[in-house]
Amino acid sequence: MRNGLSKDLIARVLGGAPKYTLDELEAKYPPRQLPEGAMVTRFAPSPTGYMHLGNLLSSTIGYKLAQQSGGLFMLRIEDTDTKRELKEAVDIILKGMKAFGFRPDEGVCYGGEYGPYYQSQRKDIYHSVAAYLLEKGLAYPCFLTQAEMDDIRAKQSAAGFGTGIYGEFARDRDISEEDIIKHLDNGEVPTIRLYSMGNPDNRIYCKDLIQGTLSVPENNEDIVLIKSTDRLPTYHFAHLCDDHFMRTTHVVRDRSYFGTFSLHVQMFRMMGWQLPNYIHIATLDKIDEETGNQRKMSKSKDPENNLAFFLQKGWPTDSVVEYLGNILAPGYEEAKMKGQVKSFWDYELKPKKMPVSGSLFDMKKLEWWAKEYIATLPVDVLVKNIVDWANEYGNDNNKKQIADVAYLTSVLAIERDNPKRIRKDFITWQQTLDEVSYFWDFLFVPNKEYEYNKDILKVFLETWNESDDKDTWWSKIVEVAEKYGVKPGEAAMNLRVAMTGRTNTPDLYSIMHVLGDKRVRERINQHI
Repeated sequence: MRNGLSKDLIARVLGGAPKYTLDELEAKYPPRQLPEGAMVTRFAPSPTGYMHLGNLLSSTIGYKLAQQSGGLFMLRIEDTDTKRELKEAVDIILKGMKAFGFRPDEGVCYGGEYGPYYQSQRKDIYHSVAAYLLEKGLAYPCFLTQAEMDDIRAKQSAAGFGTGIYGEFARDRDISEEDIIKHLDNGEVPTIRLYSMGNPDNRIYCKDLIQGTLSVPENNEDIVLIKSTDRLPTYHFAHLCDDHFMRTTHVVRDRSYFGTFSLHVQMFRMMGWQLPNYIHIATLDKIDEETGNQRKMSKSKDPENNLAFFLQKGWPTDSVVEYLGNILAPGYEEAKMKGQVKSFWDYELKPKKMPVSGSLFDMKKLEWWAKEYIATLPVDVLVKNIVDWANEYGNDNNKKQIADVAYLTSVLAIERDNPKRIRKDFITWQQTLDEVSYFWDFLFVPNKEYEYNKDILKVFLETWNESDDKDTWWSKIVEVAEKYGVKPGEAAMNLRVAMTGRTNTPDLYSIMHVLGDKRVRERINQHI
């Protein structure tokens, strides 16, 4: 460990004296007063792009663990990557959280005593911790330029060494105060690097709640803690400071972060802070249409990886969460089918039983979950969801379909009065409107290829009475079928196709009564 820097020099290196001591930060953000076993989790996305399924998966886990343990769930925006930040990304994140039913207990737009919840607003905290590390000789200012670092990495690669700033390649690792002052007087702004004491020949033990205890090499790289460009922290340093002072107990993140596991363990131990529990979740995979192989879902290849896809297409967001819950919790589907639980939120999620390897995201299986979910909705709730979706995402035809809410309600009420025989052909709000489009004249497409028995249609129309009950209505179909020597089902099929343009529909009697006398007569007359 190097000698620490003086307080005056630390202030110059950081661009100002630190605002807090560590003791003051500990007092400002004390341990939370929560029931024993309560989990404090967070969703901490970077505002650099769209919300994707991986975001939804990790936030589902964090939200569920907090909910079932009597803990709390935070929303933190990790906006320290200023070069890649998108202006509209935070709004996208907030909209996605709301659409999928997640309401954080605290965080961005929700408030709380452990904020600010934008990392860009927590610079005083990071600089105060960095000042402590500089004072203790656990960190150092580094004046390497980008060109110099590129040259180091090129030489390392040529020699077969691991790339990075470490050991003999860390030029400023033991830089003197005199040389630091010279660089500063020359107008140079340093990065602040970790003074790593790790040796990759040694191994440390790290516990992951999915995979158990793992042995990994120690970290020896002097990673950047504070960047020189904007004096904001890197992900690694922000994770250390934020999850300690926000008192996060469980960190849920993608398996891709596993390579930095030993670094984060090293940093928490270096500070003498309680290590959070880590849950490194498996990737979401899909079957590649071209190769037939299972691969990780891609931002560029898979439109369904973007959560906006589900919103724009009108997927019931609850059903997407239910499907993810089934992926995460083996046994959930069986418990739900047996009526033991009503939803994923009633079923205990156990990290040690979550998938270790990549989980297959199957759109056909998601369709099944969506059908099952929509089948449970009362008609008024179904109508409201469709109206809300059409107003925001629907095309002009969709908006016309929802203009008369009473008529739309009567259309969607068909075959929804018997829970044991409820129709299960609705998948998304968009597909639902497409499925029932024949109820609107401007969308109705007559089936001109079907060979109608015009005599059956003509005779039935002569006897048709909108006020007939179902038994009377059916008896008239039977009579006309007998008159022309066909089965009642064949006679009814003539009417079905004439009414809808389709050979497979829900209850025909209900369809004709929702269409009403005028439409029934007009559609039959087209084929006589």
